Amino acid sequence: MQENYYLFFILALLAEILGTVSGFGSSILFVPLASLFLDFKVVLGITAVFHLFSNLSKIYLFQTGIDKQIAIKLGIPAVISVILGALLTNFIPQKQTELGMNVAIFCLAIYLLMGGQKKIKQNDTNLYLGGGISGFLAGLIGTGGAIRGLTLSAFHLPKDVFIATSALIDMGVDSSRAIIYVANGYFTKEHLIYIPFLIGISLLGSFLGKQILKKIPEEVFHYVVLGIILLMSAIQMAKYLFQ
Repeated sequence: MQENYYLFFILALLAEILGTVSGFGSSILFVPLASLFLDFKVVLGITAVFHLFSNLSKIYLFQTGIDKQIAIKLGIPAVISVILGALLTNFIPQKQTELGMNVAIFCLAIYLLMGGQKKIKQNDTNLYLGGGISGFLAGLIGTGGAIRGLTLSAFHLPKDVFIATSALIDMGVDSSRAIIYVANGYFTKEHLIYIPFLIGISLLGSFLGKQILKKIPEEVFHYVVLGIILLMSAIQMAKYLFQ
């Protein structure tokens, strides 16, 4: 790891920038990239800690856009289910679960790109369901932001509201799973050296992502979110099949 830590932090910065631009956080990019350098369970621990700083940066930069009602209705089920997912990390095979999630996400993103969000009701039931699924997957395989992003995308929120609300929900999710990961030994004293770098990366990446977002029109933002989700799910599926 020490020989490649420059590359590791550069990739983490890239994940943070794209995570900010897409609005659903950096974990969907950071988890597969970090897995190239570290054991998967260590990746889960570092991702949770990294995301805490990442979400704080986004909440600060986009704080005027938080939709409190959506944050509560989507966030509470996510926080509850992430605990269950984190507790099951030692019992459920992550690779097969991750593949199934990416296939489902890919199909759903195409459906939304084709106008499917018009058929999805903007109601509390979908918020509770999206929160529960995204939280469970975040605890189990380290990333559930794509499900949360797809749920919020169906509500066609303005980009500042989308990002700030998603970050606030993610803050609760990451706080819960970080406690369990640390208790399980996924993040130990030897990993504390990464924290100053991860704080700097989260601040810089969120700031750069916000500057890029200023140049993206509101009507295009929806397609940027779905496009990044499609790309990452396709890459993850291809990675699994070639392995």
